Amino acid sequence: MNKLFLVVFLILVSPAFSQQSEVLSKLDSKADFYGDIARQIWANPELGYLETNSSALLQKTLSDAGFKVTSGVADIPTAFVAEYGSGKPVIGIMAEFDALPGVSQKAVPFREPVVEGGAGHACGHHLFGAASVAAGITVMEWMKANQISGTIRVYGTPAEEGGGGKVYMARAGLISDVDAMLHWHPSSQNAAGATSSLANISTKFRFYGEASHAAAAPERGKSALDAVESMNFMVNLMREHVPMETRMHYVITRGGEAPNVVPAFAESYHYVRHPDAQVVKEIFDRMVKAAEGAALGTQTRMEYEIINGVYNLLPNETLARIMHKNLELVGGVNYTPEERKFAEDIIKTFPSGVKASPEDATKIAPFLVEEKGGGGSTDVGDISWLVPTVGLGAATWVPGTSAHTWQAVAAGGMSIGQKGMLVAAKTLTLTAMDIFQNPSVTQTALDELNRRRGADFTYEALVGDRSAPLDYRK
Repeated sequence: MNKLFLVVFLILVSPAFSQQSEVLSKLDSKADFYGDIARQIWANPELGYLETNSSALLQKTLSDAGFKVTSGVADIPTAFVAEYGSGKPVIGIMAEFDALPGVSQKAVPFREPVVEGGAGHACGHHLFGAASVAAGITVMEWMKANQISGTIRVYGTPAEEGGGGKVYMARAGLISDVDAMLHWHPSSQNAAGATSSLANISTKFRFYGEASHAAAAPERGKSALDAVESMNFMVNLMREHVPMETRMHYVITRGGEAPNVVPAFAESYHYVRHPDAQVVKEIFDRMVKAAEGAALGTQTRMEYEIINGVYNLLPNETLARIMHKNLELVGGVNYTPEERKFAEDIIKTFPSGVKASPEDATKIAPFLVEEKGGGGSTDVGDISWLVPTVGLGAATWVPGTSAHTWQAVAAGGMSIGQKGMLVAAKTLTLTAMDIFQNPSVTQTALDELNRRRGADFTYEALVGDRSAPLDYRK
């Protein structure tokens, strides 16, 4: 009886194992192809909403593979949706491709910018976009070969770094029929838990005063810079009186042109974050009052522009357990001796308190459910409140690396980054296959989403009704 059961079991499961093995082998055979796409984007880093070449490359790759590509969606020139198939379930895979300013770096384990002060892929979105495209194409080819019904989409989502591209795509109704949305992110570890993030509102506060000679006639001037500094002082005092999970940070983007001219214009750029979007809104309202007080006290005029606003990620344990299982099947990143030497040299540049080892890249983090987020923010958060969403992190960076650093750019530009990218592409592919083969799981995931967000939830974008800030990086 036991032998008969084993034979029946193997007959039932062997096609699934065969298909998994086939798609994983296919991705291995195309590793250099997709790695080259990532390297092209890495070598030409483009900031949010300016990713013309990066977006075009990903779109062409998808179109050449057989996807129907619609570009310029949601009135964003670099946004796109690529689609194959029809009917349910509809599974989306998100792709990012924007870079960050000021973190240009060569693919070497010491600080050496390509262009001093230039842009760089310090959050690994060149890998993000390439892996998501690789997964989308591999899933499409699997669907064709096995006559799988349903729809696979790849969403090209620009300007994640402070521009909130996904918010405007969601607001345009582009994800309303999606049953499950998959994503990933470059990281220093491999993990696929049901985790959260910080909600965020980012705003530019602009003050208008009156110029005058700072020595000959200072009494005639009204300093916009004084207003900026007064606001920032009050915001810093707020830190004592906000919930401890709050993060507030800013830069002065304009502070005047010359010391001997009372600044007629000044601007500061503020972020406020918290695990709860409602708390973010409340703290932001207090920040606005501080700006109003600063303008009143300096006899200047103030106006503000919300540049970006994103929800915290809503975890989905139903989908996360599927993705974690597949990540464990795929495994982590194994270094060659040369890669290990590179990693060791990178680790030497970390602060003394950071404990890391190259072996950590091989490990898969234990599954966890994290209701309250920490760290950064992402516009994936808004998507996760609208459709069941799941993601993973893959070790594209040397263990211990922080995002938004030159070390992240360096690893992302060489083979370590490509290997981590392939881990992500494989995990996304297997997870999409599982959902297509068991579409009822999407209803379970939707039930969980409805339970977590509550029966009375109505989505209101934190950016309000503004259009995408296409010039925020100019």
